[in-house]
Amino acid sequence: MRRFAVEKVRNVALIAHGGAGKTSLAEAMLFNAGATDRLGRVDDGNTVMDHDPEEIRRKVSISMGIAPLEWKDHKFNLLDTPGYFDFVGEVKAALRVVETALLLVDAVAGIEVGSELTWEHAVKAGVSRMIVINKMDRENANFQKTLSALEEAWGRGVVPFQLPIGAEANFTGVVDVVQQKAYVFSGKQVKEEAVPAELEGQIAEIREKLMELAAEADDDLTMKFLEEGELSQEELQTGLRLGVGKGDIIPVFVAAAAKNVGVSTLMDAIVEYAPSPADRGELVGETPDGEPVTRPIGDDQPFSALVFKTTADPFVGRMTIMRIFNGKVANDQTVYNITQGRSEKLSHMFIPKGKGQVQVNEAGPGDIVAVAKLAVTQTNDSLGDEANPMILEPVDFPKPVYSVAVSPKAKGDEDKIGSGLQRLAEEDATFTVHRDPVTAETIISGLGETHVDVMMERLKRKFGADAVLSEPKVAYKETIRGKAEGEYKHKKQTGGRGQYGHCKIEIEPLYEGEYEFVDKIFAGAIPLNYRPAVDKGVQETMAEGVLAGYPVTGIRCTLLDGSYHEVDSSEMAFKIAARNAFRQAFMNARPVLLEPIMRLEVIVPESYMGDIMGDLNKKRGRIAGMEPTPDGKQIIKAMAPLAELHRYAIDLRSMTQGRGQFTMEFDHYEEAPAQVAKAVIEAAEAARKEEAE
Repeated sequence: MRRFAVEKVRNVALIAHGGAGKTSLAEAMLFNAGATDRLGRVDDGNTVMDHDPEEIRRKVSISMGIAPLEWKDHKFNLLDTPGYFDFVGEVKAALRVVETALLLVDAVAGIEVGSELTWEHAVKAGVSRMIVINKMDRENANFQKTLSALEEAWGRGVVPFQLPIGAEANFTGVVDVVQQKAYVFSGKQVKEEAVPAELEGQIAEIREKLMELAAEADDDLTMKFLEEGELSQEELQTGLRLGVGKGDIIPVFVAAAAKNVGVSTLMDAIVEYAPSPADRGELVGETPDGEPVTRPIGDDQPFSALVFKTTADPFVGRMTIMRIFNGKVANDQTVYNITQGRSEKLSHMFIPKGKGQVQVNEAGPGDIVAVAKLAVTQTNDSLGDEANPMILEPVDFPKPVYSVAVSPKAKGDEDKIGSGLQRLAEEDATFTVHRDPVTAETIISGLGETHVDVMMERLKRKFGADAVLSEPKVAYKETIRGKAEGEYKHKKQTGGRGQYGHCKIEIEPLYEGEYEFVDKIFAGAIPLNYRPAVDKGVQETMAEGVLAGYPVTGIRCTLLDGSYHEVDSSEMAFKIAARNAFRQAFMNARPVLLEPIMRLEVIVPESYMGDIMGDLNKKRGRIAGMEPTPDGKQIIKAMAPLAELHRYAIDLRSMTQGRGQFTMEFDHYEEAPAQVAKAVIEAAEAARKEEAE
């Protein structure tokens, strides 16, 4: 694929609620541009963008699809994003590396939850936005109703650049309001026709609004419009292009992507109105020392790129996908990873095209390229010139909110599962793996149940490891509220050398720190060389737990007295004595179970506030406060026990139809209510009995 000047590049992310037709639109664009020789269909599992076996099986996008095309002497980089909530990380990554977001809205369903959420992400990303009212060929498709909803939701900047000719089965073409031309479609063929007379009044009304919006985009155009009351056709298009670039004008187009109606005129509009990387102004970043730095965009500038996606392949290895923001780079060139402080050689550079590749020797500003087998580079790393380093703003990936414990289905698969999960975590920044030191479980976390299921399918398919999922155990802890003594004499005579260890200890709550050992023996009741064994025996018992098998914390242990035998005493005997003395003292010192309390921030539209707060109360939550967000939502701050929150991601999505978001992090431990503690202790005892049998 030839290189294009930066002004001729259009980077476009397709965003929408699931099922609005993003992949079908990408397929039609690639087909029209001659990048594919057939129009693939999602239902047939033969599209360029949805090539993952899970995507084909589920008939939905679950990863970002990337493909280039050439159209009217311009290069498009299309990024087809998933519409399902669990894969929003892919949407955020795509929006970080494009200049334009193309939102598809179903002409029948109108604005859906996914439309709202992806729109919010596009606004936060600061990209230009365009809207396509898609599926105009479907029964009950209603352009006017959908347009009115868009205008009401997103303001006066939303304006149709096209009107449909016909609807439902009779949707045959579009009218370009700006050019005042009509186009009728038949397959790849597009025929220009006279504008239907019944649309002329509506076109005149819309052009008046377009003229006003175009004039507002530039001071010179404003003066001209105020003086003369209108703009020339060229001035109108210039003003509209500027307004779209600034995000003040949101053009609306119409299409039936699956039938390829309205797609080529949409592509023409992307060439005409969507900003190029050069239109975004200077590149902004910072030095490794945190100092702000800006540079103009150009081939002659120092190389600057951001890694926004990594894919893991068991055969090819790690594939690194980056957006070049500035400068140019050649195949086999060595570049500097500023984030990691290491140099990397970019061998075998190519442009991704679905699951295929287009080899390239050189790439420049605006290009999206992939490189295999980089040694240290990861998602969100900035690559550049060591002499002129610039760290670019990383992708703001959402934190995982849904966790499960994972264990191997077959014995001996532990290593295979461990390495496979680590590779998958490298591939997906919204998926994490860690081992809980308290429960000794491997915990995987993602953005929802479907996300985790998909990752398990990938683990099985890519790495041949089958795993079993379960609800994670809660990492409870044990402590005491009172003071008590314990004494134990370990004496055993079984022929030959015996065993003898005797100690008396006192335990009490320690409010600062986890454990403290105090030696108060002044005489030689226990020789100095055996006293560390008492300390060790106590710590080993604390690690195992007494009440329910959870670690003990917040204890001061004082060694008061004891005795020894010159022949039979040993370190092991004193450890055994200490363990038993500690258990005795612990059970007499008002033992309690501590549970982890999480700090929650739930962001929801105001209409859901009552439901969310009521639900948190049922989950033993405490509301700590509320505050409004700039976009009219509410942040509810609360504390709640982890034991009640394992399925909160699913509960919140259900209560808010997917509009709610939350973050959760550990805050502190506090005493569990008596009924909770009783249930946990009984469950632990039952498990111990089962193991013993």
